Amino acid sequence: MNETAPKGLRLHLGIFGRRNAGKSTLLNAITRQSVSIVSDVAGTTTDPVEKPMELLPIGPVLFIDTAGIDDIGALGELRAAKTRQAFDRTDIALLALDLSRAAGGEKIWDTFEEYLYSEFTRRGVPVLAVLTKADLADPPPELLEMFASRKIPFTAIASPASADARGLAAEGVGALRDRLVDLLPEDCVKPRPIVSDLLPPGAAAVLVTPIDKEAPKGRLIMPQVQTIRDILDAGCTSVVTQVPQLAGVLARLTEPPALVITDSQAFREVDAIVPPSVPLTSFSVLFARVKGDLAVMKQGAEILDTLSKDARILIAEACSHHPIAEDIGTEKIPRLLRKKLGEGIEVGHVQGHRFPETDSELARWDLVIHCGACVWNRREMLRRIARCEAAGVPITNYGLALAQLNGILPRALSPLEK
Repeated sequence: MNETAPKGLRLHLGIFGRRNAGKSTLLNAITRQSVSIVSDVAGTTTDPVEKPMELLPIGPVLFIDTAGIDDIGALGELRAAKTRQAFDRTDIALLALDLSRAAGGEKIWDTFEEYLYSEFTRRGVPVLAVLTKADLADPPPELLEMFASRKIPFTAIASPASADARGLAAEGVGALRDRLVDLLPEDCVKPRPIVSDLLPPGAAAVLVTPIDKEAPKGRLIMPQVQTIRDILDAGCTSVVTQVPQLAGVLARLTEPPALVITDSQAFREVDAIVPPSVPLTSFSVLFARVKGDLAVMKQGAEILDTLSKDARILIAEACSHHPIAEDIGTEKIPRLLRKKLGEGIEVGHVQGHRFPETDSELARWDLVIHCGACVWNRREMLRRIARCEAAGVPITNYGLALAQLNGILPRALSPLEK
């Protein structure tokens, strides 16, 4: 089982429902592992539980097991809030419905289920209703009629006790996988290229990859690795070097490279070395196209020239790593912003899935500068862009912002706009 694919390249499958609807049991059954704790006590799952796996025939996926949306009390509301945060990164929603409750006359599609269904429908996220504990009761006819009238796909899965003494498997997993294949988003069927569609067949690209404290020892950072793989998959050649060696590498090539891709932090130095006739961009600029909306984020970068000396800028980092010395988000970009706009600006920071929860909280910022989101799926980044647009707040990313701050945004964008 391949569990090495980055999270951002995986199909995100969120499991939602009420407390004790069988969500964690469903995850354990699909993965055939005890990933989530299963208990009859309501509210066992607290924070979302993530499980990466290779789900044949779909490929690499990330399951997200969430707390019950009907959790109560102050702590319960915090758990439910964590569940709502998972909405924006869900590619397909699995809505668990407990058939054993229906056997007792309880409605298993009610206010909470309708809320979940409407939220995902509004976001354009496919919903698969999963009837859990299907060996204990038949689905109510009125529920099946509602599914048919609203064209809601559904499947059923047996309780694990009826299928496996260890509680790790259940009948119906094969049918569930078939339904998931039917609901695959188009961008999962045809993955978005990072750079291969910008290169002529057999072309060479030079990748400038400074090795600093942010690069794990013995490895390159994720955007660089993903870009190299995309180039190789297209039958092209990648030449990897650092800034001090770049001029010598270009001189030794028998013909100019089709493209030079640099770490955005080295934009100024690389721009001075690469001849104007050779296209130049950065990993982060490429990821603005792959993970987000390039046109919107370009406009956000251009806003930097119009901000005032008391502007409020929010810097958002998808990773929740501990900032290091000379960190790009907490030190380098703020320093460049203050150099351009003055010391009076306010710079805020959020990491991971933390983000202003309401439009009014978001609207207090004049600009959001986001990382490249290499560890996220595109849906989550697009949702965040949509949030900014709804609040009237421009958004850009690290690479585009750095290109603008260094005065080379048109050059950095030209390879992508042909």
